[in-house]
Amino acid sequence: MNNRINSLVRTAFAKLFTFIFFGLAIAIIASLISTLYVGLTGGEDIMQIFLRSINTGIIALAVFELALVINKEYSGKEEDEDAVVSLRRTLPRFIGTVCIALSLEGLIMVIKYSQLDLAGNLYYPVAIICSTALLIASLGVFLHLTRLRIEG
Repeated sequence: MNNRINSLVRTAFAKLFTFIFFGLAIAIIASLISTLYVGLTGGEDIMQIFLRSINTGIIALAVFELALVINKEYSGKEEDEDAVVSLRRTLPRFIGTVCIALSLEGLIMVIKYSQLDLAGNLYYPVAIICSTALLIASLGVFLHLTRLRIEG
């Protein structure tokens, strides 16, 4: 009985958080469309509009991906599955989305600082890109080590 209540509470919270993150993704997309419209009708520089739009779109994608992971992992029946197996299934997709977002953010900052002749500020995008590389390498090490645990 207690296990059933825990399962119901877990599923309810998973659905709630899934709904919240899907709503946030939709709100971010609406903001993206609004920014595009206001920028294009206001005569702003098209390159700046598109750079901001890409940034906003990637954030919306990351939030959407988080909602999918929460829905998939926590809404179903609670299985006695190993936590490592569960992480190996969901973590690469989410970390991949985050790495894409960080890489694009770093590249956008490099382009922006280059256009504005702010070469002294290039430390920030380089730090973001290096952090992304470290995150990808860490994910690779995690996947390699957990593969050995699962197979061995």
